[in-house]
Amino acid sequence: MTHEIKRTYRYCLYPNEAQKQELARTFGYSRWVYNWALETKTKAYYQDEASLSFTDLSGRLTSKKKEEETEWLSEVSAVTLQQSLRNLNQVFTNFLEGRAEYPSFKSKKGDQTARYVGTAFDIREENGKRKLRLSKMPGLINIRWSRELPSKPSSCTVTKNAAGQCHVCFVCTEDVRQLPRVNGEDGDLEFVGVDLGIESLVTLSTGEKVGNPRWFENEYERLRREQQKLSRKEKGSNNWERQRKRVAKVHQRIQDRRKDFIEQLTTRLVESFDVIVVENLAVKNMQQNGKLARHIGQAGWDQIVRRLRDKCEWYGRTLVIADKWFPSSQRCSECGHVDGKKSLDVRDWTCSECRTHHDRDINAAKNRSRHRKLSRAEFKHPDSWIRPTRLKSSAPLDEW
Repeated sequence: MTHEIKRTYRYCLYPNEAQKQELARTFGYSRWVYNWALETKTKAYYQDEASLSFTDLSGRLTSKKKEEETEWLSEVSAVTLQQSLRNLNQVFTNFLEGRAEYPSFKSKKGDQTARYVGTAFDIREENGKRKLRLSKMPGLINIRWSRELPSKPSSCTVTKNAAGQCHVCFVCTEDVRQLPRVNGEDGDLEFVGVDLGIESLVTLSTGEKVGNPRWFENEYERLRREQQKLSRKEKGSNNWERQRKRVAKVHQRIQDRRKDFIEQLTTRLVESFDVIVVENLAVKNMQQNGKLARHIGQAGWDQIVRRLRDKCEWYGRTLVIADKWFPSSQRCSECGHVDGKKSLDVRDWTCSECRTHHDRDINAAKNRSRHRKLSRAEFKHPDSWIRPTRLKSSAPLDEW
């Protein structure tokens, strides 16, 4: 069984000097339009009690281009400016539906983006190589094609990170075949409980532990040296800018390593199990612990759950989010006895009822895998998103 999805493909981009200057101008104009539209929309709401739609802002932007002070907006592709308005409109939609906070202004110090749609971009061949054409961009831009596109892209987003590296992301539509059941169509569903941690990044109910690569700690000394060099240079000078990019490259290296590891890990879990049960962690609350805040922030727990959710939806698996109040670390996975709250330094314990010795993380993962008690009818549609009700700590073993 196949179904159609939209997926983003990312490639390295290598513009020449003239193209870099044009991209920098496009990034700046797109950012200006976004900030201008956000300010205009906010003032209209608080001063005039009016809600400006995308159409209203688009009309005002057209008038803005005719003004002498802002006629420079016509120097770049109008598509990128219109997409900035659409991006802002989507951000407000997310805010009103409770999925995001109120939008903030964009800074030139962060990642820069510009989106092209329709005829504003295409892929052309030059000297036997496929290159990217962008509207009002001099010449064709070189791309390193690490893999083939599955179909004609509907849009592309050009990005530039703090390290000065450029990438392009193509949005393509493709048919994805759902994965067959691990034990066959007539076999039992293969469940797994997943416990996220720091010492072991992922612990499975099968007993397997995936160690934490500690990407940040491995690069900490190098990052510290580069930041020390940066602090000794005059801010705003050419030497300071070059050193700033070196620091940014270290951060980007950490980010890329984390992303690659999580992609491989989540793909393996989705291919190996039919139903994956993870915990609903309040990461922001957990980071109130000053001793563990940095380690929790660098672990990427939210990114793991997010990628599991996407891939389960793509490949026909089921992801279950266990209630955060379920005492998975307190309950014995053998007899169901709740042995009480335990401090973080207790990594193994013995049940006072059945005297079974438990590894804390493996026991928690086994307790989450007890969602297998749900009937097969509830998993009739394996690509569904299941939100189980809160499990009471006093419930007997047969009721979990």
